[in-house]
Amino acid sequence: MNAPLLSDNSRSEGISVIDETSDNAYLEEIDVARMPDYGGSIFSSFLNMANSIIGAGIIGLPYSFLLNAKLSGRNSYQEIMNFCFGRSGMVAISFFQFVFAFGGMCAFCVIIGDTIPEVIKSIFPGIVDIPVLYLFGKRNFVIIFVLGLALISMVIIVVAVVVEGPQVDPSLRGKEEGKWDFIKPDVFQSIGVISFAFVCHHNSLLIFDALRKPTMNRFAAVTHLSTFVSLLACLLMALSGYLVFTDRTQGNILNNFPGDNFIINIARFCFGFNMFTTLPLELFVCREVINNYYFPNDQFNLLRHVIITTLLVGGAMTISLLTDSLGIVLELVGGFSATALAYILPPACYLKLSSGKLWTLNKLPAILCVMFGILVMVLSTIFSIANVVSGWI
Repeated sequence: MNAPLLSDNSRSEGISVIDETSDNAYLEEIDVARMPDYGGSIFSSFLNMANSIIGAGIIGLPYSFLLNAKLSGRNSYQEIMNFCFGRSGMVAISFFQFVFAFGGMCAFCVIIGDTIPEVIKSIFPGIVDIPVLYLFGKRNFVIIFVLGLALISMVIIVVAVVVEGPQVDPSLRGKEEGKWDFIKPDVFQSIGVISFAFVCHHNSLLIFDALRKPTMNRFAAVTHLSTFVSLLACLLMALSGYLVFTDRTQGNILNNFPGDNFIINIARFCFGFNMFTTLPLELFVCREVINNYYFPNDQFNLLRHVIITTLLVGGAMTISLLTDSLGIVLELVGGFSATALAYILPPACYLKLSSGKLWTLNKLPAILCVMFGILVMVLSTIFSIANVVSGWI
């Protein structure tokens, strides 16, 4: 094999499924037909993946996901699903990607409303008494006004929580009893929130393709390094926040700190500013899903473009105005769509592409992953909806 399966000249409809016993040997034979100075290094790819992971979570099943692309000869999540399951696969991936991206927009709007007003009021304490300008201290106005950076902001946030958490006033701390309980009743909703953070599968193939020499070994190095750094960041943030506030921990950990904490206000600014730059990316995903599904062969239409964009932004804004609970948004979006994107669809594609009997030792991890994903998706969604309904009653 002299050309990578992800190149254009290899995407034939008659591509055959490879026997699982020769998968690894086959993939390692692939040479990269690129100029030496084309593409990015492992370090630059690590930065891209780490930023995607820490900003919205930690990647899951990267090797399996890339393996699906190699076996199918496709280079995007949508193409893989369409190749494996036809029209139904395209419908499924379009639906879950839209829900995940739109849910991300709603979550980012909630974060903007939680963070920016506190920063403005701390910098300009008297703004609440100034006509018109007092609106900049209102969360709803800020959500509407700013709908419109990245890794360094997340580092600042983690450092702020780690440093300021132990110094918080005792009256703001949570209870000590039950702090070290391993599993609590809300475990499935928690897995849903974690899943929201873990999903960046849609970036995996883009990062792989951006490597100067996109081989399995080099991508594995990128994945392992990115996952390790992101794991440290997530553990630092989670443990530093939870061990201090325990049962009082809020969906947005920065809301646990007082509004006049200077360091935390810097973190709030970074978090809110990061959402300014991230929200449009989720909007692009939503709009692309709609265009690919409903208007796949149509030319660009400015009126349609404006209408879709307005409806998406307006919908996310409306939902964020109705709730200030970041936790419930992450629970619903993570439990329903993120689990499907992370735990169900990638291993399902692998099982579909691999030849041989279904119940074999090599396929057992993929089968267990699908079962785990279905269990978490169903239970997390049910419990999250029940919590929302009980809050309304």
